[in-house]
Amino acid sequence: MSDFLSDRVQNVKPSATLAVTAKATELKSQGIKIVPMGSGEPDFDTPLNIQQAGIQAINDGLTRYTPVDGTTDLKNAIIEKFKRDNNLNYSLTEVMVSSGGKQVFYNLCQSVINPGDEVIIPSPFWVSYPDMVLLADGVPVIVETGIEENFKISPEQLENAITDRTKLFVINSPSNPTGAVYSKEELVALAKVLERHPHVMVITDDIYEHIRWNNDPYYNILMVNSSLKDRTIVLNGVSKAYAMTGWRIGYAAGPEAIIKSMKKVQGQSTSNPCSIAQAAAVEALNGDQSFIQMMVDEFKMRHDYLVENLNKIDGVDCPTSDGAFYSFPKVEKLIQRLGLKNDIEFSTLCLEKLNIALVPGSAFGADGYVRFSFATSMENIQTAVQKLSEL
Repeated sequence: MSDFLSDRVQNVKPSATLAVTAKATELKSQGIKIVPMGSGEPDFDTPLNIQQAGIQAINDGLTRYTPVDGTTDLKNAIIEKFKRDNNLNYSLTEVMVSSGGKQVFYNLCQSVINPGDEVIIPSPFWVSYPDMVLLADGVPVIVETGIEENFKISPEQLENAITDRTKLFVINSPSNPTGAVYSKEELVALAKVLERHPHVMVITDDIYEHIRWNNDPYYNILMVNSSLKDRTIVLNGVSKAYAMTGWRIGYAAGPEAIIKSMKKVQGQSTSNPCSIAQAAAVEALNGDQSFIQMMVDEFKMRHDYLVENLNKIDGVDCPTSDGAFYSFPKVEKLIQRLGLKNDIEFSTLCLEKLNIALVPGSAFGADGYVRFSFATSMENIQTAVQKLSEL
């Protein structure tokens, strides 16, 4: 049967995070209680005002196709969000709405990458970045960072990775899987490198923008260097900040020609995002924002507990993070102590013997690490730590 499959699709790996979720679901169906530390979504309900906006949209009959790139109401809400939060100005033809942030990245890859074009991706990276580049016949260029570099690419590493074939540089802050956040000064330094290479486009993935607990203002790379605007795409969405993962609304802003091309790709694939979800997203962006701080405060409390107690376990080195809802400890010494080969075997042991769902770091391009999601109850976190401490 593989003879019928394209080389392109056979080069792509299934999503490791979704695989962990699927395996955990299978074990649950057998009556096994799983401690969920693998999921990449808030464990809070969508705020009531947003739910009601979706219900009202149904009652108002907003159940038909919308423009491929989103409703005017939602695009205007996105434009206002960028002005309010990021001091960035866009027109209606410079923004678009997609079925989640993942489709934004996919649309961009299909729009700008030619066979052999290189895309610089710092690791640890979100699992889908390299494979979506491969689906566009591009070449992922992985630049490794580790706990010693606070999981952030340096200007020197970026400079050394750029070639004549480089088409795109990917930056994600706050980061999935590490929770690392680039400071204004770090972004300024990276932007100076990019200034010297005008053939390199940038995509800044800001999906975790509002889930931060350091006291510094938020910056993305475009906010610190406006000269990059004609080659930068800003990716964001409502899934993380408003606990709306299942509503599937992501959005992008960037140069009109690029957005137009991304709209063309979307028009020949999924077409418009869900009309009901778009109406709810308008309320999310324009309505009461107090939910976000409540959620962030809870995540910070869980983060502090998890990091402190993971570091008490022999063989675990868990750094603090500044955002998202993940901890990304180095567990190489624990793996060795348990006589295991790698982080995949360790994660398998955690799931099958301890009933804890984790994602191996190798899925994110970082062998010897694991990702803990603390988008789960404190009770689950305490249970996980207790089980791990008994290894």
